[in-house]
Amino acid sequence: MSKIVAILSLTLDGVMQSPGRPDEDRRNGFDLGGWAAPYFDPVMAQKAAEGMAGTRALLFGRRTYEDFYQVWPNQTGNPFTEPLNNTLKFVASRTLSEPLPWMNSTLLGGEAAGNAARLRAEPGGDIVILGSGELVRSLLPHGLIDEFILQIHPLVLGKGQRLFPASGLPFKLELVESRTTGTGVVIGTYRTAGNPGGAGATRS
Repeated sequence: MSKIVAILSLTLDGVMQSPGRPDEDRRNGFDLGGWAAPYFDPVMAQKAAEGMAGTRALLFGRRTYEDFYQVWPNQTGNPFTEPLNNTLKFVASRTLSEPLPWMNSTLLGGEAAGNAARLRAEPGGDIVILGSGELVRSLLPHGLIDEFILQIHPLVLGKGQRLFPASGLPFKLELVESRTTGTGVVIGTYRTAGNPGGAGATRS
């Protein structure tokens, strides 16, 4: 059985929208994109490399997959280009069709939770979700996120799409590792630990 690990950049007020570039995600008129880039440092690069080393496959939602495909396949001189190109990629989408354009990509049509549960049941390394907030939120009610790696930036934006919806189900997290970067980003690794009432999280 594998773990599903979600890796996301957040602000202190929980915003995850458009961390990488100003034009990454302008939904709902969001005009503060690119907020994470000034905080990237060697500690974050090391943590990312460690995460890729234990990754069996990447799992994307459609929007994040298409954004990554626009940026990464032809990046030169970046140590993450080759691992991202060569790692098996699964894409949860009801609108895309095969063949997918990025090498080593497989479309998972239909219901995302069922597909994720089948991937999770297979042996091997971690299945890593990069960004893909809508996909993460769709898997949470099914107990399919085993671990979060949250890169919490010392920044408050006051607007933008947040990771955890106000109407979502409550659940507990256990902090298993914490690192602080030279730019003040706290990288917390959290394991899902059940519901606040003490009952274990439902597993699909």
